[in-house]
Amino acid sequence: MKIEKVEGRVFTYPAKRSVDSAGHAHPGPEIQASMGMVTITADDGTQGHAFALPEIIRAHVLNAFARKVLIGQDPFDRERLWQELEHWQRGSQGQLTDRALGAFESALWDLAGRKLGLPVHKLIGSYREKVPAYGSTMCGDELEGGLKTPEDYGRFGEKLVKRGYKAIKLHTWMPPVSFAPDPRMDVKACAAVREAVGPDIALMLDGYHWYSRTDALYIGRELQKLDFAWFEEPMNEQSTASYAWLSEQLDIPVIGPESLAGKHFSRADWVTAKACDILRAGVPGVGGIGPCLKAAHLAESFGMDCEVHGNGAANLAVTAAIKNCRWYERGLLHPFLDYDVPPAYLNSLVDPMDEEGFVHLPTRPGLGEDINFEYIEAHTTSRY
Repeated sequence: MKIEKVEGRVFTYPAKRSVDSAGHAHPGPEIQASMGMVTITADDGTQGHAFALPEIIRAHVLNAFARKVLIGQDPFDRERLWQELEHWQRGSQGQLTDRALGAFESALWDLAGRKLGLPVHKLIGSYREKVPAYGSTMCGDELEGGLKTPEDYGRFGEKLVKRGYKAIKLHTWMPPVSFAPDPRMDVKACAAVREAVGPDIALMLDGYHWYSRTDALYIGRELQKLDFAWFEEPMNEQSTASYAWLSEQLDIPVIGPESLAGKHFSRADWVTAKACDILRAGVPGVGGIGPCLKAAHLAESFGMDCEVHGNGAANLAVTAAIKNCRWYERGLLHPFLDYDVPPAYLNSLVDPMDEEGFVHLPTRPGLGEDINFEYIEAHTTSRY
């Protein structure tokens, strides 16, 4: 069995999200958004698919790297092929990103699962068939009835608990919101949610890297009083020393790194530097399912949890295959959006949640996504 083709395409779909000047998503009028899909085809016709933004898997990346490495190779040699792709990163002038690696490797896993008739989490070796989810909010905004005030966060927290969530993670206000960043407003929002949902719901805060050490220390100490489960990314994650300093000062667990480059290698540095209490890794951000598993097992060997960053089929598969991850991140959520309605290019969600707050793992082969291929074909704008 050999890889015969590596293809990319861009298609459009309706979405009710707008992006502000700093790149944060908020509810907005319906637009035609773009999505990319990479498809790897073997010589027997078996295919594997993975979604990524069009700029991540653009034509140059496929031509200069993916096709050179993958075509003619055994698609089951995932580790070898990932290592060969990763080797090309150094000379790619930053064009072959970890997210591109993650898309190609995820498509290989999807192909293997479809060929064997098994979900990816079964190929890895499942630990569980369902996982508790936390509701991950969008960042704050200035929309009436949205996430404009601490009271809005409190009301939304109540709504999420009624939906079944047993945990909620807040993303609070960030520039270009007029008053952001503001540590005291963040704390007010956290306090409002704690008051609204009571003591038995796990709460977390993602600080989104805006703060200095002193601001982060202030917020962390206030979160301790509110019995939050973790504190995430309050400072620039390129400064490992700042996180080691913060972790030493606080009793609340510090989690990270979320957005730091370097795959499992940089996560190892964080563990040995004692820069976090809970490790963080997500399939797109660390370059694939394989390196995400490496990060998780690294954490396990140190007796640490590794919380998987972000939603989606690949992250859900990893979450199901490891013991030391307590939650699946479901979102991003907002009072004006219904997460439970699938995007037009999927027939159903890969991560439906029951009334008890559990996401049950898909039983479909591969990554388990119920892709609407007819819709994608009808709305494709480019192929390469």
